[in-house]
Amino acid sequence: MKKYLILLLTFLCVTSAYARKGYDRNIKPTLFVPKGSWMGGVTFSYTELTGDNYKFLILDDMNGEGYTFKVSPYAGYFFRDNMAAGIRLNYNRTYADIGSINLDLGDDLTFDISDYKYLEHEYTAAGFLRTYMGLGNSKVFGFFNELRLTYGYGQGKTLSGSDEKATGTYQTSHRLQIGAAPGLTAFVTNNMAVEVSINVVGLDFKWIEQTTNQVEHGSYRQSSADFKINIFSINIGVCTYF
Repeated sequence: MKKYLILLLTFLCVTSAYARKGYDRNIKPTLFVPKGSWMGGVTFSYTELTGDNYKFLILDDMNGEGYTFKVSPYAGYFFRDNMAAGIRLNYNRTYADIGSINLDLGDDLTFDISDYKYLEHEYTAAGFLRTYMGLGNSKVFGFFNELRLTYGYGQGKTLSGSDEKATGTYQTSHRLQIGAAPGLTAFVTNNMAVEVSINVVGLDFKWIEQTTNQVEHGSYRQSSADFKINIFSINIGVCTYF
């Protein structure tokens, strides 16, 4: 019994000494962007869709067009090596014009949608914290991750029908987001880099107020928490460091 007690005390002493020493992965950070530098740039994305008598699953005779355009200028200051804080502004425009869609559910059960238009503008402002990590010892290629706190305000309208049967809905929206945007940067000159990033939403809150035909009023609330990757939010941009 005495032998086991001695072994147990020895194990506890070794464990305690190892815990005090701490676990060291022996990672030596490399300087990618030095403290005191400034950064400024712009990212943008554009998506366009066009359908002409297109068929997809239960959707027949799809005719329409639409696009999404987003531009986002930003600026930041490196208060530590490889770490910057700054502000980002964003303008987002979405447009859809559905000429006609036939929804075929079988057994002579079909629905038609025609003359439907949607337009939305959204303006956002965000504070961000960005950290960099060079790819090995490279001073050209590196990874970054950007944490964002974003507030957005938007206006949109929906029009359906034509002539005397036309109806319209106007809406305003407010959005609050906490998210991340990992990406890859590549310096093409000593002061200019090309960036590619993708949005990863964490917490998202949205409030919408609607007015239809200037008479009916409605509202909508949405909140979500996830960290899924939005493959439709790939951004390409150019950044200058000075």
